[in-house]
Amino acid sequence: MGFTNLKYKPKENDLICKFYVEPGKLKKQLTLKEAAEHITAESSIGTWTDVGGISPALRKKITPHIFYINTKDKTIKIAYPSGLFETGNMSQIMSAIAGNIFGMKELKNLRLLDISFPKDIIKSFKGPEHGIEGIRKIAKIKKRPFCGTIVKPKVGRTAKGHAQYAYEAWSGGLDLVKDDENLTDMKFNKFEERVIRTLEMRDKVESETGEKKLYVCNVSAESNEMLRRAQFINDHGGRITMIDILTCGWAGFETLRNHHPNLIVHAHRAGHGMFTHNPRNGMTMLAVAKIARLIGSDSLHIGTFGMGKMRSEYKEELNIRDALVKKRIDENDKEHVLEQNWHNIKYVMPVSSGGLYPGVIPETINRGGTDLFLQAGGGVAGHPNGVRSGAKAMRQAIDSFMKKQDILEYAKEHKELGAAIKKWGIGKRIVYYE
Repeated sequence: MGFTNLKYKPKENDLICKFYVEPGKLKKQLTLKEAAEHITAESSIGTWTDVGGISPALRKKITPHIFYINTKDKTIKIAYPSGLFETGNMSQIMSAIAGNIFGMKELKNLRLLDISFPKDIIKSFKGPEHGIEGIRKIAKIKKRPFCGTIVKPKVGRTAKGHAQYAYEAWSGGLDLVKDDENLTDMKFNKFEERVIRTLEMRDKVESETGEKKLYVCNVSAESNEMLRRAQFINDHGGRITMIDILTCGWAGFETLRNHHPNLIVHAHRAGHGMFTHNPRNGMTMLAVAKIARLIGSDSLHIGTFGMGKMRSEYKEELNIRDALVKKRIDENDKEHVLEQNWHNIKYVMPVSSGGLYPGVIPETINRGGTDLFLQAGGGVAGHPNGVRSGAKAMRQAIDSFMKKQDILEYAKEHKELGAAIKKWGIGKRIVYYE
């Protein structure tokens, strides 16, 4: 079909995709190049047969190019001219580069490894309103990681019980309390009552401790209802809202970001495992993270750097973190990372959550850095002496790292941390150097 040009040099406003491709078999086994041609055609100006309708001048402007084919690791790179996309419309962009192509019989497996967005597309999105710097300013936390908890069990607590849990956690020293991904407006825990009661407890504990506290409230719903819930949070003095970005969809995510810029947007990745966990098919979490940053998440779940209960790839999550906290990323073919210049887009706070507990906190920070939301659900609620003690143990674990003190030594003088370690143990011990 003529899309392959290995001498082509991508232009400034080309959107570049890197794919892992396993060609399928029609009448014969397709080559990697043939499969790449089918991908490029279906995602742009081609179809299964010859058709007309495009002027030669326009065809020249919007024809994509396959400029890289590596038969050894079965990867290709395609440069799409930005004229193929509607700027500011992530739904359309993803329908093009990750739409019909995943259902083609010419392919046995296909995985979108990374996306490099050009300047004109980046400029069409707002990105985070607050980002790392803004969140730190609101919370008045300058250097250390944030410590938080997810109310557990995920569902089952009443609004009153939820608010009391939040009060105990904040009183124990945590910075944030978060709804989980499937807690919205339940018969046993109504959204509006939960917001009012929990924010009342936030105000109470702020007056008692002098610390700023965040309640991360899940508004995931139909778009109009989601906007109404976000407005309700704002009207009652809330500072942060949460959306399940994948189950709500890119359009819903864009709508929330654009209508409530004053609220911090906390992005949960519920559902990503359906298409990110198979190394031969689907899409990487790296690609999801870059899209989330572009649309405007202020914080995003990325994993636990190998320390938690969920599937976790340490090196991959470092690449994801870098995509959130750096202005420019260099290309790395070994790691399947494309070059990316973020221009004016702010940094996103990475969120580490899923099976964390006090004993693994120092090593999690050591791996992920101090620009991090550290969240423990069971690792707080399951403390032998209750939620407040679990919160204290989490805060003490962070303090041990920031003070460069061995966690076992620190636990000797901090009983809550000691009790947590006795129950769950510790991760790798860190050697601190002066």
